[in-house]
Order: sequence, then C-alpha cells, then structure tokens
Amino acid sequence: MKPDFLADLNALLTSVIDNDRAPAMRAYMRDQFDFLGIGTPDRRAAAKPLLRTLKGQNLLTYASALWQLPQREYQYIALDLLALHHRELSAADIPALMVLIQNKPWWDTVDAMAGIIGDVLRYQHDYMDEVLRDSNMWIRRIAILHQLGWRDKTDEARLFDYVLTCAHEKEFFIQKAIGWALRDYARHAPDAVRIFTHKQKERLAPLSFREANKHL
Repeated sequence: MKPDFLADLNALLTSVIDNDRAPAMRAYMRDQFDFLGIGTPDRRAAAKPLLRTLKGQNLLTYASALWQLPQREYQYIALDLLALHHRELSAADIPALMVLIQNKPWWDTVDAMAGIIGDVLRYQHDYMDEVLRDSNMWIRRIAILHQLGWRDKTDEARLFDYVLTCAHEKEFFIQKAIGWALRDYARHAPDAVRIFTHKQKERLAPLSFREANKHL
C-alpha cells in the first residue's frame, strides 16, 4: 500500500467533515458506528480522485486498511474503491470479500458488497451456492441479492430456489432481501414473479410476499 494513502485521503476529507451531522448519522445506524459526518455525495467527490489512482494496485489491501478505521465513512470509501475498480476483481476474490464484509456488518455495507459481487460475477454464480448455506445471516443475504439488476440475465430457477431455501427464516433482513430480490426481478418478469409468489404464498413470510408484489 502506498505509504501516504491514508494521510492523503484524510487531507481530502477534511474540508467535507461536518461534525454537527455525525450524531444523526450514528443514530440512523442505531448507534452502532461512529461517523465523521460526511454525506455520500461529498464523500465520493472528495475521495474519487485519489481512488482512481489505485487502478492496478492490490485493492483488497487498501479496502482492508480502510475497514479497520473506526468511522463508518471509511468502510464506505473501501466499498467505493471496490466498486470503482470492480473489473480488476475476479471470482477468486470473493472469499476475501466475504471475510471483509463480516467485520462490522450491517445492511449498508452488506448491500453495497452484494452489488459489487454481482458486478464481479457478471452473470455467473461462483461461490453463491456455498454462500447461501453460510451460518452468517449477512452472508446469506448477499447470495439472495447478488442478481439484483441482472434483468434478463437473471437465473430465474436459481433465484426462486434461493428464495425457497431461506423462506423459513424469521430474520427480518432475510425476509426483506427475499422480497427485494423478487421485486427487482418482477420489473423484468412480472408474470413469473406473480405466479411464483402466489404459488408459494404459504411458504413465504408475509413481509417477503408484500415486498415482492408491491408493484404488481
């Protein structure tokens, strides 16, 4: 890692830190994480020039270093970095990404990582069957969500199978993910989702069913 990376990053962030905003951001995340008080647009605008210079570097080394810092914005910057250079990642990096995301997990970082993994896989499903069976709820959520935005490239049979595999779970974030994944696919295949959810209504949690059918 470049020796001055963190110092250079902090110099860029200094002008956009808003200490008055930090308490509300912390409260929104149920007081689980400290914040610098930087909103997403300001964070991305400030950090992106530096993140662009890391093309060709070991992205996971930088992401891991950022993840160790206490304020939540640094985890967001790590995810911004991975998203910006996702074409330099491959399916072989997914186990390391899964290890990373289990440190300080919550829906904000988990959902961003699901999107990155979806971009890395590019309509393939390496490791996702194993991920779906993981004991960590957040990891299973990534498997459910990894096809978001794939539209006609979605593996419908796999999506429905993943949904039914996890449909018995009582965890809110799993039930919500199931509904979200189905609702997203319904934009491309509304009839398929409508038929599936009504056929499986007794197995789906009410929350999952409502979310899936919200726009049908």
